[in-house]
Amino acid sequence: MVSAITSTTDTTTSTSSATTSGLSADYDMFIQLLVAQLQYQDPLDPTDATEFTNQLVQYSNLEQQIATNDKLDEVLSSLDTFGLSSGVGYMGHTVEAQGDTISVQDDGTVDADWVYYLDSSAKSVALSVTDEDGNVVWEGSGTTESGRNTFTWDGTDSDGNQVDGGAYTLTVTATDSSGDAVDSTTYVSGKVTGITSSDGTTILELGDMGITLDAVARLAS
Repeated sequence: MVSAITSTTDTTTSTSSATTSGLSADYDMFIQLLVAQLQYQDPLDPTDATEFTNQLVQYSNLEQQIATNDKLDEVLSSLDTFGLSSGVGYMGHTVEAQGDTISVQDDGTVDADWVYYLDSSAKSVALSVTDEDGNVVWEGSGTTESGRNTFTWDGTDSDGNQVDGGAYTLTVTATDSSGDAVDSTTYVSGKVTGITSSDGTTILELGDMGITLDAVARLAS
C-alpha cells in the first residue's frame, strides 16, 4: 500500500518539477529571441510598438507562471511537513482500519492482526487465510460474539509451517443458529512503526504495510 501511494505522489511531484523546468527553458529562449530582435532590428524600421508590447506581455505572463509553479512546489513541501507532524502522535499506538489483507515479512513477522465485527451473535464463525494467489493456507474457527472480535495469526499454515513473506487475506464466514449468514466487516489492526508523507497524504506504517491517516477507524494505546 505504501509503495503504491508513494509512487502516485512521486509522479505528481516530478510532473510539477518537470513543468517548471520546461517553462524556465522557454523563458530563457524567449529572452534570447527578444534581445536578438532588439539588437539586429533596423534603426530606420524598428519593431512595431504594438507588436513589441505584446511580446513584453507574453514575457510577463511566462515569468508569472514560473513564479506560480515555484510557489506550488513550496506549498507541496509544506503539506508534506504538516502531514508528518500530524502523524507523529500515532507513533507507537495501535490503529485500526477497514480492510482484510495484512503482510508477513520474510523473517515470518506478521505486521498486523485482524479484527472482525459481527452484526449479531453467531453460532459458528469459520476463518480462512489465503495467500496472494488465492490458495488457502490456514483454516480455523473464530469467536462468535456480536460486535468486535479479534484474530491474531502467527504466520503459519494449518500444518504449523511458516508461510512465505507476502500479503495474506482473511475471509470470515459467520452463521446463526438457523444457518443464516451473519454479516461481518473486517479490519486490520497494528502498531504504528513509522510515518511517511508526500503531497499532503500521511501514511502510517505498520511494518511493511501502511494505511493512510484518513482511513484510521480506531486508535488504541
